[in-house]
Amino acid sequence: MIICANFKANKTRQETQAYMAVVESFVGANDISDTIMVFPPFTALEHLSRNVLIGVQNAYPAKNGAYTGEIALEQLEEFGIKTILIGHSERRHILGETQEVIAEKFRFFSTHGFAIVYCVGEPLEVRQAGTEALMNYIEAQCIGIDLEYKDLILAYEPVWAIGTGLTPSMEDIRELHTALRAKTTAPILYGGSVKVDNAAQIMAIENVDGILVGSAALSANDFCTMIADASQLNTKTGE
Repeated sequence: MIICANFKANKTRQETQAYMAVVESFVGANDISDTIMVFPPFTALEHLSRNVLIGVQNAYPAKNGAYTGEIALEQLEEFGIKTILIGHSERRHILGETQEVIAEKFRFFSTHGFAIVYCVGEPLEVRQAGTEALMNYIEAQCIGIDLEYKDLILAYEPVWAIGTGLTPSMEDIRELHTALRAKTTAPILYGGSVKVDNAAQIMAIENVDGILVGSAALSANDFCTMIADASQLNTKTGE
């Protein structure tokens, strides 16, 4: 399993340090074998040896340069960062990133050997239009993306479920993840209103290889509970 926490624009540097102390202690004390990833704000990056992977929520596809307000490869290298989130719906829909820009980021960071958590997902009107419309929408989000990239992690996040408390039915998640599995051998995560009380049920669904969690992971203790749920599932399935 792959368990990811995306802080978005939350937590100070000090708060992130306290959070990481709790999570790293839990992972070490419980001999967790799953991959645990945390995506903090840029201001909280540190160059430390950890038992949890630290990634960035965004970066500019260049080594450095005249890109005001951006962070590029040179800055990430200073902190030993080799994991990035690309294509999140909030960058698509709030910050206006086009598929062309997203694909450029994917090409650049894959060339530099980054592990890429690549997000796809549909708004409510597409979901309501039916399965064919949904899959066409996701196909368009995969234009320019190498779905067989060796360090790809695909994350399915229905836009209408992010931060709303709404989730697709477990059968809907199973069907969509089965359809995505036909397109890639990469691990496939589910995100979108994942919470402590539904994380275990979601992770038990066929072809769900982990979760990408937003606000529900801002509590270190709640995130540790989800990590424990994944570990317990591994025990049950003999992984």
